[in-house]
Amino acid sequence: MAVRERAGVWFREEKRTRRPRLTRERIIEGAVALLDADGVDGLSMRRLAARVGAGTMSLYEYVASKEDVLDLALDAVMAEIEPAEVPDADAGWRAALAVQATRTREVMRRHPWMVVLLGTRPLLGPNFLLRSERFYAILVRAGLDGRPLIAAVNAVFSYVHGFVAAENAWRGWVRGPGDEAELRRRAQEHLDALADRYPTLARHAQLDYADFDGGFELGLKIVLDGVAARLAGPGAGADEHRTRA
Repeated sequence: MAVRERAGVWFREEKRTRRPRLTRERIIEGAVALLDADGVDGLSMRRLAARVGAGTMSLYEYVASKEDVLDLALDAVMAEIEPAEVPDADAGWRAALAVQATRTREVMRRHPWMVVLLGTRPLLGPNFLLRSERFYAILVRAGLDGRPLIAAVNAVFSYVHGFVAAENAWRGWVRGPGDEAELRRRAQEHLDALADRYPTLARHAQLDYADFDGGFELGLKIVLDGVAARLAGPGAGADEHRTRA
């Protein structure tokens, strides 16, 4: 598939219609509502048309396909992530990235379908690019460039994406705090009973630990510790940059 076709809506000019019975914004609002309610599999052009009170074919005056709708909906909810400010001093990078990662998690929890789409779409919309620009700028200000910069961005993004994917899946499966506590208790008891076979897991896995917020913050700290260690090293990645150049 050609790059232009794969990038879809971001490489095409918006259609202008003579009779603006709808707007693209209204269509995307309806799409986000459907995605929040029923996920990616629950979105169809027919259901979207019913949601906005229009005929299915009317939608195609504003978007070329369902794929366009998904791209536009994903970028629309990206606007809910307030972009972090680039700190004036190099030392502020860590707090800025922590704020951005925490805000991203909050929005991905609010819209669980984001986890499904991120990583599978051409993320070229204005809302995503603004937040990506800030993210890169924070790390560049801190002293990274070249391949270490890309690796650091990917490490933080992959951590947030993976954590929320697991968190959303678990939250969608358990029926409430009581159910969760019981499942965790039974899982830990099962592991304890197999301690002779899995002694390290039985002692350290802590399956009864249910603090997602605390776990996220600690895991993010460990990831950022790795970035900090890289920044503290000789050259902070200049060798890799020169090799690529």
